[in-house]
Amino acid sequence: MPTIIDQVKLPKISILFFGTTDFSATVLTALATTQGFTVVGVVTQPDRPVGRSKKITPPPVKVTAKKLGLPIWQPESLKRDSSIPPRQGAPLGMTEKRHALPGADIFVVFAYGLIIPQAILDLPPYGAINIHPSLLPKYRGPTPVQTAIIKGDTETGVSLILLDEQMDHGTILSQLKMPIDPNDTTETLTSKLVTAATPLLVQTIQDWIHQKITPTPQDDSQATYCKMLTRDDGRVNWSQSAREIYNLYRGLTPWPGIWTMQENKRLKLLRIVIPNAAPERSRGGGVEESLSASSRQALSPGMIRVKDRRIFIGCGDDSVEILELQREGKKAVSAEEFSRGYKNFDGAKLI
Repeated sequence: MPTIIDQVKLPKISILFFGTTDFSATVLTALATTQGFTVVGVVTQPDRPVGRSKKITPPPVKVTAKKLGLPIWQPESLKRDSSIPPRQGAPLGMTEKRHALPGADIFVVFAYGLIIPQAILDLPPYGAINIHPSLLPKYRGPTPVQTAIIKGDTETGVSLILLDEQMDHGTILSQLKMPIDPNDTTETLTSKLVTAATPLLVQTIQDWIHQKITPTPQDDSQATYCKMLTRDDGRVNWSQSAREIYNLYRGLTPWPGIWTMQENKRLKLLRIVIPNAAPERSRGGGVEESLSASSRQALSPGMIRVKDRRIFIGCGDDSVEILELQREGKKAVSAEEFSRGYKNFDGAKLI
């Protein structure tokens, strides 16, 4: 027999989504296709020039929102009074800001990339939930996944918090933990985190609105921070251990990548491995070696050894093997191709 509760049709939860990246688009799709949710609109960054051609390109979230038939806002900034287009085309002042966005029960924010002022965060009755890919208060800031990998962490996670105007400071609604695989890159780990976080987000929104969650304040005394990364952060310090260099490579893949200098030319290292832990070199259950461990360890930091068309670079304790690289002004090639083209590479030194 159906109960009275079964017969009552609960109103849909309305959501305004803020996001920009490919991974944000994945979350948007999940919310838009979840029964009981209505995404009333999307706020994303403006179309921007991309690549060498500087072609003006819409952000992935805009592309997805168009496919879903959702209204889209693309303000340059949410701080300025005129940043959000008014519904009727009239000038927008601070007192009118709430009328420029569609009414929503809650905001969901993931990888949006612009600051959202408190005046906007206060608009929805249930606040704004942010997806942050770390176990807050650890790694507040813009690069938590990259930082966890670079530092060699073995565990990370996702925190769903209520946004306030301070960076990643809000109260925690829910969290999940996830191990970091030794060969995870920023791209693969972020993908895993988003996959795991999406069902948690759906459940958390429902539980929060139905008053089943008591938010937990963060312990600010335990907070750590991560910075915005630039291309300069990808320069390799060859005096570091092979594991530290490999972690840097993992953390900065796919962007900004790692690099070094040789003969006053920048050399991008597009794929590297630690020789004694290289699944890409496995054959018949073993690891194919063409340079002994003692020979690798004897290489001074930055010293190049080419053996059997394979390229090894000395580090502080051992070496890394370069599988693919790109010299400044040239195309990306395999180590074998590179070693054929640069006969004097063996014995040279990288800085």
